[in-house]
Amino acid sequence: MHNNYTHISFKSNWTISNQTWYLLGQCDAIIKSISYTPIRPDYREKLHKIALIKGAQATTAIEGNTLSYKEIEEIQDGIDLPPSREYLQKEVQNILKGFNTILKEILIDEKISTITPELIQRFHSIVGDGLGETFKAQPGKFRRNNVTVAKYRAPNFEEILPLVKTFCDWLKKEFHFIKGQSFHETIIEAIITHIYIVWIHPFSDGNGRTARLLEYYLLLRAGVPDIASHILSNFYNQTRNEYYRRIELSTQNNDVTPFLEYAVQGFRDGLIEVLKIMQENQLLITWRNYIYGIFSDKTVKRNDSVNDRRRNLILRIPHDRYVDAEEIIELHPSIFKHYQKISDRTFIRDIEELLSLKLLIKENNTYKAHIELLGGYMAFSVKNSET
Repeated sequence: MHNNYTHISFKSNWTISNQTWYLLGQCDAIIKSISYTPIRPDYREKLHKIALIKGAQATTAIEGNTLSYKEIEEIQDGIDLPPSREYLQKEVQNILKGFNTILKEILIDEKISTITPELIQRFHSIVGDGLGETFKAQPGKFRRNNVTVAKYRAPNFEEILPLVKTFCDWLKKEFHFIKGQSFHETIIEAIITHIYIVWIHPFSDGNGRTARLLEYYLLLRAGVPDIASHILSNFYNQTRNEYYRRIELSTQNNDVTPFLEYAVQGFRDGLIEVLKIMQENQLLITWRNYIYGIFSDKTVKRNDSVNDRRRNLILRIPHDRYVDAEEIIELHPSIFKHYQKISDRTFIRDIEELLSLKLLIKENNTYKAHIELLGGYMAFSVKNSET
């Protein structure tokens, strides 16, 4: 190996601090919580779509693609963008295809592989498919030219194939996937694979996108739920300057630790956000069940049509913000339909009833659902027990 590439050492040149071990332990626990938390199929599909779109946006945005979330959502729904944005659309479509291909192979077909030169080339062929001359590489082919990225001079093209082969062999030995891996080894392998692809730079273009597809592949292979497997791509994009700084630090020091610590921290923080979304969904399901229980209780002595109307009303009122009476009427077509046929006084009586049942909170003539009621049904802890 060329002396200029001492950072590409194929050695475990990183240190796992107590803090990083702690974060990895948290990641393991959070992933288990996410995996074992039941969610409605429609909500799971919504979360998967959001994760997919955000992942595609992050993976391409860090390389300069300017498409918005809404535009990528339209692409995902089969809507073509104007011709002036056709290239950007194709870039995103390729990444979406890559994600969906990996998802199908691992979770549906159960075709799980170690990282090989052929797998790396296949992912790159997806990245560059149909991009034409603007894509400065031949899709799926290792480069035949020397490249410099900013101040970084990538290895000479003659060394690419031996470097990639050595890298893949080293991953098998270092992280022993076939023999079995611990959780922390799987996460570290995904992060190490990412930075080594960036270092080796096996292609003239598309290395970052290929690295992120490989990282996604390894996270899914490790058992990270699909709705959480795009976290690192999102994190790198959101902290782009720090991403490049950490890579440069690791390169200069011949030590992956700076990048590894940065990535693990971002992964943990992203998992917490996903878990919050899952918990909110569970809370809303519990709230819905609670409301149905209230209005089926015999102590609420109203006829079925009145109870149905009030139940629908409270289920539509937001729990995370206050809205005034006029906004409530316009929250949902079903509310508007109910109250356009009856008097304003009936609407006021319904609101007053919901207040008396403590299902609604009033503040300055605005209202929100009193979902905090459910705190009394949660396990006691220092945080939510009475003092």
